[in-house]
Amino acid sequence: MESQKKMMVVFGLLAAVFLESVAAQTAHVVGGSVGWTIPQNGAQEYVTWASGQKFIVGDVLIFNFATDAHDVVQVPKASFDSCSSANQIGGTITTGPANITLTSAGDHYYICTFGSHCQSGQKLAITVSASATSPGASPSAPTPMSPPPPTTTTTPTTPSPTSDAPCPPVQAPSPSTKTTGPTASSTPGSTVLPPSSSSPAVGAGFVLCLLSLVMGLFF
Repeated sequence: MESQKKMMVVFGLLAAVFLESVAAQTAHVVGGSVGWTIPQNGAQEYVTWASGQKFIVGDVLIFNFATDAHDVVQVPKASFDSCSSANQIGGTITTGPANITLTSAGDHYYICTFGSHCQSGQKLAITVSASATSPGASPSAPTPMSPPPPTTTTTPTTPSPTSDAPCPPVQAPSPSTKTTGPTASSTPGSTVLPPSSSSPAVGAGFVLCLLSLVMGLFF
């Protein structure tokens, strides 16, 4: 029982890895609906098609062609430019349709060696990336944020009254003339009292002075 469980676990892991690799693959039908043939627009037909694709290691190229009517040969760039099969990479594929798995990153070149098919534009050049990230692309570094300028807070000060405030001047009462003895307007039996020293002006000055002292203590 234990050995069977171990085998099931190993089988499950292998299946998961296989499914993940299959899901990551993309099948590219070369030329789209045109297939692998002599293009009517010349070599530009396959240049335009390849520019709209993203090729990653593990993807598959599908060359749709009739058997014995065309072939597929991978060649270096020099042979690609001259439409020559010299120094070809791998064998010649003559049976269609043909599936070619991209196993390495870099530039890949394919031609058809039948007659003058290559000279007529039946040739394909692609660039394969190692991962889904575009070649040469690097994550941009975050822009450093400049620290905010220091802020200064000023608190307005309200001057408080102090006890040193001068007291308002007090006007001394004008001396009055004391009359001795009865006058013509005095009533018999009444006397004229001298003026009191605590006049209203003196009292007001004292109150103002006291208020100033109290405000100086509390503020």
